[in-house]
Amino acid sequence: MIDLTRAARRTADLIAAVPDERLDAPTPCEKTSLAQLVVHVDGLSQAFTWAAHKDPAMNADAAPSLESAELEPGWRERVPERLAALAEAWRDPAAWEGMTRAGGVDLPGEVAGLVALNEVVVHGWDIARALDRPYDVTREEAEACLAFVAETPEDPEPGNGLFGPPVPVPAEAPILDRLIGRTGRDPFWTP
Repeated sequence: MIDLTRAARRTADLIAAVPDERLDAPTPCEKTSLAQLVVHVDGLSQAFTWAAHKDPAMNADAAPSLESAELEPGWRERVPERLAALAEAWRDPAAWEGMTRAGGVDLPGEVAGLVALNEVVVHGWDIARALDRPYDVTREEAEACLAFVAETPEDPEPGNGLFGPPVPVPAEAPILDRLIGRTGRDPFWTP
């Protein structure tokens, strides 16, 4: 069980500070604008909160999309609130046990919790880079995310896997750079 509170707060703070004039800005997440990324974080926050609660009445079949760039009014407040709810939901030990469903996929609670953490950390980094702001993670967060992505098989057909093809990063590079490279992003990407 890992506490998602710091990661969620860090990403929420970045989202709340996104200026309107930067919404069309590119991000390290290939072919994805900053607005699209915020919409995606909004959706994944909700999806993985539902996954933590394991409530079948909630819509656990819709996968958060990177297609839409339409931000609904109040997004600067709503997305941080949803990220806080996500972190709170995963503070319950029961969220990490048994099976759950997210994005139309059945998976063990402990895996869903790691997916949620990885999404918040990596997309937080994406947003920070798009805004040209620093981004730090705790060692615990980085180690958990790197262990998760290291277990995710590389997809031989680009575009079908969870991540893009890995970007080579030296083994002695900082752990966050190794995580980012493993998820198909260049750790040195700049806007």
